[in-house]
Amino acid sequence: MKNKLSSEQIEELLNVLETHFEKNTNRHKDIEWAKVKAKLEANPDKLWSLDEMERTEGEPDVVGFDKNTNEYIFYDCSAESPKGRRSICYDHEVLEKRKENKPANSAINMAEEMGIELLNEEQYKELQQLGKFDAKTSSWIKTPADIRKLGGAIFSDFRYNTVFVYHNGADSYYAARGFRGSLRV
Repeated sequence: MKNKLSSEQIEELLNVLETHFEKNTNRHKDIEWAKVKAKLEANPDKLWSLDEMERTEGEPDVVGFDKNTNEYIFYDCSAESPKGRRSICYDHEVLEKRKENKPANSAINMAEEMGIELLNEEQYKELQQLGKFDAKTSSWIKTPADIRKLGGAIFSDFRYNTVFVYHNGADSYYAARGFRGSLRV
């Protein structure tokens, strides 16, 4: 069944997520795995989305807890932009307009299918406080409507010990550019 994991898949995913959690304790100080696991088990639809993040090599991990909403926050924490989400344009609108050399998909469409959100600029910069990400790749990030209306989209990476935010035509795509997502559970 689509968007549902078997009990074996759930167990395997929880083990993978626990491994990410234990290997990277600097990302989630004062958060206990047992509480995260209980929350995950109570939200099987979110487990499916996390499995999609993992399947596309995003290495999702807990990066925070929102006390106002009582939700754990997961980001893609792979060292480079997730391999299973590269060579894609920004959104479906430009994908449909492109006549030649169409990419297979768009970042916005893939994120929607996976049940996740693209990181915005602030979230991307927060992620970079937890390690060095996208030193060889780049990631599309949520683009403000006024930029998108003019045909552009923004992406980010980490070079020269600095987080850079750039612009490109939303229809562009590159083998080294994917997107990073977030999910609240």
